[in-house]
Amino acid sequence: MDEQRYCVTFPEDAVSISVTAGTTVLAAAIAAGLKPDAPCGGRGTCGKCLVRITAGRDHLTMAGGPVPGDELLPACQLMVGGDVSAVFPRHGENRILTGGISMADTAAAADGEFFAMAAFDVGTTSLVGYLLDGRTGGQLAVDSRLNPQTQFGADVVARGSYAMEHGVEPLTAAIREALNEMLGNLCHTAKCRREDVRLISAVGNTCMHHLLLGYSPAPLMVAPYMPQHRAAEVRPGKELGFHMAPDGRVRILPCIAGFVGADTVGCLLACGWDHRDPLTLMIDIGTNGEMVLGNRRRSVTCSTAAGPAFEGAKIRFGMRGADGAIDHVFTGADGSIGYSVVGGGEALGICGSGLLDAVAVLLELGVVDETGRFDPDGPAALGLADGKPAYYFNDTVCLTQSDIREVQLAKAAIAAGIRLLCDRLGVAIGDIEQVLIAGAFGNYMSPDSACTIGLLPKILREKIIPVGNAAGEGAKLAVREDFQFELASRLASEVEFLELANDPRFQDIFVDELSFDSEEEE
Repeated sequence: MDEQRYCVTFPEDAVSISVTAGTTVLAAAIAAGLKPDAPCGGRGTCGKCLVRITAGRDHLTMAGGPVPGDELLPACQLMVGGDVSAVFPRHGENRILTGGISMADTAAAADGEFFAMAAFDVGTTSLVGYLLDGRTGGQLAVDSRLNPQTQFGADVVARGSYAMEHGVEPLTAAIREALNEMLGNLCHTAKCRREDVRLISAVGNTCMHHLLLGYSPAPLMVAPYMPQHRAAEVRPGKELGFHMAPDGRVRILPCIAGFVGADTVGCLLACGWDHRDPLTLMIDIGTNGEMVLGNRRRSVTCSTAAGPAFEGAKIRFGMRGADGAIDHVFTGADGSIGYSVVGGGEALGICGSGLLDAVAVLLELGVVDETGRFDPDGPAALGLADGKPAYYFNDTVCLTQSDIREVQLAKAAIAAGIRLLCDRLGVAIGDIEQVLIAGAFGNYMSPDSACTIGLLPKILREKIIPVGNAAGEGAKLAVREDFQFELASRLASEVEFLELANDPRFQDIFVDELSFDSEEEE
């Protein structure tokens, strides 16, 4: 007997799909080719895959009981039992960082017949692509978008778990299709042919690296968290789904360890690590936090699970840097709290830089104490959420006690990593001469706020230098110059990896750093 099938329509995207009874609206959207945001991978824990039901509400059920009357509902929990129409609210265009600073030595330009090269930074949250003139290395076009794998989870753990349960193919297909579409956009903007593209390079964290190449990320999900493959590779472009020159090739930069990937190697290239003398701390804070401490003579790297809070995941009203996101919070001359919103409209949520500022401001005003607890006698904007104190920016958007705890976990992980890297090298935090902050969050964050909450030691405040999308700059270097691609392998092999999970001191230091007034080494 054939299974009963129903039609799920997404009118704003002009698509419909036939699904069997019991299929969730989220699964229907993914099957229809949409790319809904589902940070928890559809497990019903994040509340971010919200959808508005425009028809057929009576045909839906939820695992926990009847469908409530809320305007927005979690798509992953709505099971189809009849024809349904649904709309995913849009929050405007996301702010994706594409520019970066390169401190590396470059070779002289060459002349000859025109050809093109492309470089991709395959981030967990966003993708950035660059098209270069193969003769001069000059940039011809830039394209960016959200990583479509967000429909399978916000972070590498969620996506790795999805791949282990459902296979790697859906995630691999999603990223390859997106990158090939971006290559087409780049060529269209630059008014050149896809066949002119002879060489591509790509960087990404170890999980993104594995998913792009079709390797299972399963080894990354369990101790000792080792990559299945970490050496640099050169693949035919068509093998990775690129429509480019028939003999076109793709350079994949090497990974260092399970959670220190080719994106970190790209950052090292862009920062000119092979000739760097000052003792330097390089940090890329994304959905994961990778750090390297050292210089051309010796370096140590580690990774900390720090980023989800600053990417909007696990934060009640967390969102990416799109229209409607609170991006900065500040105090007025009268001690009042103000904020700015991306796009200038009504606040719909708060992004990473705004979250960092908010905690710093609340801490400085005494609204939040050094343990992270709200003061119940705080300002009038302090209300209740889930029966606990919360700071309200407007009638809807608030910062909850749980949000503060997530920030504490993130800041403690980064701070503990810095202390242990210093210990491994036998240096004091005050000995660090430069702090290079890579990535979108680092570019938009306030260094003062970062130091106020203890994400970065206060003693390093005047040494902080934002370097933008250094991973993307490294990818451009590796496609432009053969010696830079070869250098990437040398750097990856020479950097010492510190596995924080195996360090018996990490937990104690982490707990110490949870406090907003933790002592720091001079």
